[in-house]
Amino acid sequence: MSNFQQLSLGIKLDNQATFDNFYAPNGTPQHLAKMLLQDDGKQYAYICGSSGTGLSHLLQAVCRQHSLRPSAGAAIYLPLKELRDYPPEQVLQGLDACDMVCLDDLDQVAGLEAWQAPLFNLFNRCSESGTRLLITAHTLPDFLEVLLEDLLSRLKSGISLQLIDYKDADLRRLLQHRASALGLYLSDEVALFLLHRLPRNSHRLMEALEKLDAVSLREQRRLTLPFVKSVLDL
Repeated sequence: MSNFQQLSLGIKLDNQATFDNFYAPNGTPQHLAKMLLQDDGKQYAYICGSSGTGLSHLLQAVCRQHSLRPSAGAAIYLPLKELRDYPPEQVLQGLDACDMVCLDDLDQVAGLEAWQAPLFNLFNRCSESGTRLLITAHTLPDFLEVLLEDLLSRLKSGISLQLIDYKDADLRRLLQHRASALGLYLSDEVALFLLHRLPRNSHRLMEALEKLDAVSLREQRRLTLPFVKSVLDL
């Protein structure tokens, strides 16, 4: 945790990023990834997928779950997209003292020369200390443009999963699943309207839903079609 204090990053987990909130139909790669991350016996895992498939949500969910356990050690989530301009040695220093390290958006730094040796050394230190290392990226290891062959070898050394893009039907159910978790009823009509009028991206859809939740709570309104159109200016 001293790493955070030194860098004054102010990184916080999303309160909505829990396993209960994660839409993962049985048999899908998302479901397999959810099960994998909840298995403490897997010391290293690499999960990839396109934007909006749930990568950041999953990593934050496993960190949150770990922190709720009695006598749990530190679990650190690092969004590398936000940290690529920091000195890598400083970002990664001492992480092997944690129980678990979650590196999100590895593709943002994997091709940068300054990050090669520090990432490789982190792998080795985590292996020696027994620290669980979980990594996400938007592509498979072979397409990361990694410069250090030994680092690429480490990235390919464990379990790898590739998440699939959500289809329209899945996005509708995802919206309704998250709305239900917020205590909202989202009809098929309103859900389909949102899918047709907003980008088919889970991040954008969840942002819209959170805005609707806040306004509906403040005004004590249901998510009717006229209300949704008004709030989101659609």
